[in-house]
Amino acid sequence: MALDLADDTTRDAATARLAETYSGRPVLLGPGILAGCTGLVEHFVALGCRVLVLSTGTGAGPVPPEGSCTVVEVDLPPTASMTEEVRVLDRAVRNLPSDVADTIEAFDPERRGVWHTSPFVADDEPILGRPVTGGRPASYLALEDKMLADGLWEAAGVDHAPYRICPVERAELAAASRSLATSGGVVWSGDARDGLNGGGNFVRWVRDTDDEAAAFAFFAPRCDRVRVMGFLDGVPCSIHGFAVPDSGTAAFRPVELAILRDEARRRFVYGGLSTWWDPPAADREAMRAAARRVGDHLAARHDYRGAFGIDGVLTVDGFRPTELNTRASAGVSTIASVDPAFFWFLQAALVRGIDTGLSAADLESLLPLMDARRHGRPSAVGQGVSVSGTHSYPVSYDGTALARTDWPTGSELMAADTPVGFFAKIDPCTLLEPGDRLAPLNVALLAHLDAAYDTGFGELTAAPDLR
Repeated sequence: MALDLADDTTRDAATARLAETYSGRPVLLGPGILAGCTGLVEHFVALGCRVLVLSTGTGAGPVPPEGSCTVVEVDLPPTASMTEEVRVLDRAVRNLPSDVADTIEAFDPERRGVWHTSPFVADDEPILGRPVTGGRPASYLALEDKMLADGLWEAAGVDHAPYRICPVERAELAAASRSLATSGGVVWSGDARDGLNGGGNFVRWVRDTDDEAAAFAFFAPRCDRVRVMGFLDGVPCSIHGFAVPDSGTAAFRPVELAILRDEARRRFVYGGLSTWWDPPAADREAMRAAARRVGDHLAARHDYRGAFGIDGVLTVDGFRPTELNTRASAGVSTIASVDPAFFWFLQAALVRGIDTGLSAADLESLLPLMDARRHGRPSAVGQGVSVSGTHSYPVSYDGTALARTDWPTGSELMAADTPVGFFAKIDPCTLLEPGDRLAPLNVALLAHLDAAYDTGFGELTAAPDLR
């Protein structure tokens, strides 16, 4: 009989077991934005751990309380996109400046410590002689190449849209575009020749020959191959699962992805994620079934363990996947908001091959909790744009536009500069009800940022719900 992990006492006991490997040990977090480490610092301190954070910037939101951890600033090389930023993380943490390495050795002279980092750092090799958790094997990272996704859908028996993988040759890409175009044109996605890409940085919306020329100019120096797929209209969304050794795949609930459209500049703008949205029940179950098939395939063919996510679009014909994220992605973090610590420690244990004592059925017992405790926040990433510091203030929403207020509303807009540009979010966000779409609220957030900070997002629209 499955455990009821929706019960707080049962889940707390499981979390305590999963966290035992860290108890009392020094923990090194990062490299990453300091505000993003706040929750982890709190939980590791509660386990009796001394914590050191490699901070690449302060970020938006609360930071760890003074005295709770040692903070060491690390400068990343200048980058122009989210893709470039995540690509340098593994290299940066393995080539730390001598003064930073000396600080780490002084912090943990007996080398009893453990790194807890992001999935953009590989865990195949120790860092400064200390084991890595929270990362992932390089073999998992390699599975995120978009050139592999469609073959994986086929192998797992998941319905998907027609596509072609082409060399970066203008004539062949143009021919594939003509044969696959829908009323919205086509979408070109680049390979991972030079490393992981994400945040839509290697995705181009192509509707005419001018778009083709611009997209070709972008991909020619950066990729060997490009996937061409017809533009999919409908709600961008994702479904997530955990591959659990010897018990199958736990599949969770859908997550809306606020991927906004810039018709004039033919681009997609990535925003936040939300579990407030509910697709029709039959579509929800079809998405969960797809996650189970993909998770089972990953486990059988790639010895995969832990979290993964399938991004796609809920079209008029149902869910169609577009890419695979072989990690605890932002979508996983969204569903995991019901108990972040449980999921942090669960993911780390599964990837390291530690027996968690939990089955896929146990994990699926969390579904009622995920449906009861909705989570969603609009967000914005500005690349090459500054908001000139850190800002935080309450906002209201009338269904169309955001407004800054002089009184608490329960919803706080936070914005701060980052190494790439800036990051903004509404957190906490009390502006949604069950069934609401996040995308229109995210459109309002970006319009507000344009008006307040001249961020240059321009006129954006939300994708339509066709089901």
